[in-house]
Amino acid sequence: MNPTVRLFLILGAANAALAVLLGAFGAHSLKAHLAADMLAVYQTGLQYHLFHSLGLIAVGFALKQIGDSAWLRWSGWLMLAGIVIFSGSLYVLSTTGWKWLGAVTPLGGLSFIVAWVLFAIAVLKSVR
Repeated sequence: MNPTVRLFLILGAANAALAVLLGAFGAHSLKAHLAADMLAVYQTGLQYHLFHSLGLIAVGFALKQIGDSAWLRWSGWLMLAGIVIFSGSLYVLSTTGWKWLGAVTPLGGLSFIVAWVLFAIAVLKSVR
């Protein structure tokens, strides 16, 4: 298997496992300690984390199908960056109350948006 394909499949699976672990932590440990609004912020981070973990897996499969593509590689790296920046900032914000992280979160959201646009471009460019 191509090393880049393997990398994105592993990154996707590892992030999916981490999202499930963080979800269980939130449901069993944080629920009693966070206000409802902060628990909702945490849940939003989890949702985007899990969706984009699947996106990383999709990038891996697309790379396998289409072949090496800079568009797809950038898509995958931006999804990973989005997970770290968007979901990570929401996890920290919800558990610490550091409101200034709200200014960082949109950068992760922008990473997600650009990642999906690049994914679409890669697919469009592969059609001949």
